[in-house]
Amino acid sequence: MENTRLAAIDVGNDSLKGIFGDLEHEINIPNIIARDVEDRPVIGLEELDNQEPLDGLHIRLHSPSLQENNAVYRVGHLATRSGNATELDPGSSKSEEDQTLVMLFAALALDAVRDENKKIFKRSNDVVEATYTLGTGLPLREVKEGKDVGYRSKLLGSVHQVEFLVTPKHQGIKVNIKFEEVKIYPEGFAAFINLVMDDDLKIINKDLIDKRIIIQDIGGLSTDIAVIKNRKVDDDRAQGFNLGVSESLDAIREEIRSKYGVELDSRRDVVEIITKKNDRNHIMVKGSRTSVHEIVDRILLELAKKQYRHLRNVWQRNSQTEIAYFIGGGSIVLKDYLKALNNNLDGYNIDFFEDEKESVWMMANAYYKLIADFAKKNKKETKAEEKKAEEKKAVKN
Repeated sequence: MENTRLAAIDVGNDSLKGIFGDLEHEINIPNIIARDVEDRPVIGLEELDNQEPLDGLHIRLHSPSLQENNAVYRVGHLATRSGNATELDPGSSKSEEDQTLVMLFAALALDAVRDENKKIFKRSNDVVEATYTLGTGLPLREVKEGKDVGYRSKLLGSVHQVEFLVTPKHQGIKVNIKFEEVKIYPEGFAAFINLVMDDDLKIINKDLIDKRIIIQDIGGLSTDIAVIKNRKVDDDRAQGFNLGVSESLDAIREEIRSKYGVELDSRRDVVEIITKKNDRNHIMVKGSRTSVHEIVDRILLELAKKQYRHLRNVWQRNSQTEIAYFIGGGSIVLKDYLKALNNNLDGYNIDFFEDEKESVWMMANAYYKLIADFAKKNKKETKAEEKKAEEKKAVKN
């Protein structure tokens, strides 16, 4: 796998998290896109030379995998400033949305054009030829429905081109992306791997390895509940639901807009208001600090009750469970409400990750561990085959 670079990418509903190479590069992009024109105007203080590429990500995409080919997009932070920005809709399948691919290709292209990667990828006349071994994942529900097979085939065997348009530092560069291999993991299994193993897939959490565990991963659009038994996900008992935090965040955003006339750009802005350490659940209205506590509590408590109901139902069917972990971006938003419900009701043994970065990056970290292990084994096998071929040749001669 010469000139092939490792990539582990979690296209989360709130943001994309990517880890590249030998863990030397991370990328985080809000999962927001907006259709755009090729020659977007650069206004006022937005000097391209002084900006970071992530702040002005403006691309054209050409790929046979896309329903809308050759379309131009603003991606991430730049898209939040657009009137036609789109975030993934509740009920949609990650594996079937162009938006998932737009985010994935944009992240890979950003990694491919880094100066440090000039030694890895061929580059001539502002065209970069980039080949990746990719580890990524899909919600448990989609994997159980077999959608991972179609998603993988969309990526393999084609060239996907990202052209940077009015993007700081990369304007005019094209990146041709190919995949040496694509591995798609169910998200619940990935979470378990991350909980118990280090980067070399050596067991680091001996206390957990043989326990019966529930992992409830609350995302933006869906919730996966993985039941871990005998060191693997019990496929028959694992469940996926079309219930995430996005709808509730949209409801909070809409109520703030109608009550106070304050427009929040994206769901991420709502999350910031809910989770910020100081001045939580407050917004500025015409320059005055205003509490939105009542709106947030009412809507999120309702969602937490639904999530708790799912936990209770799964635990009842798996009565010998020893601990349940809540992970994912949604668990950070709902943590206080879930803890309060649990204290007042059943008192299950539940846990959260106090390190928010660890919870949010858990999937990307797990995909990295798995794809790095695959690449290492693949390299060993290739070397062994080459050695056999040489030995055969020597015998013939």
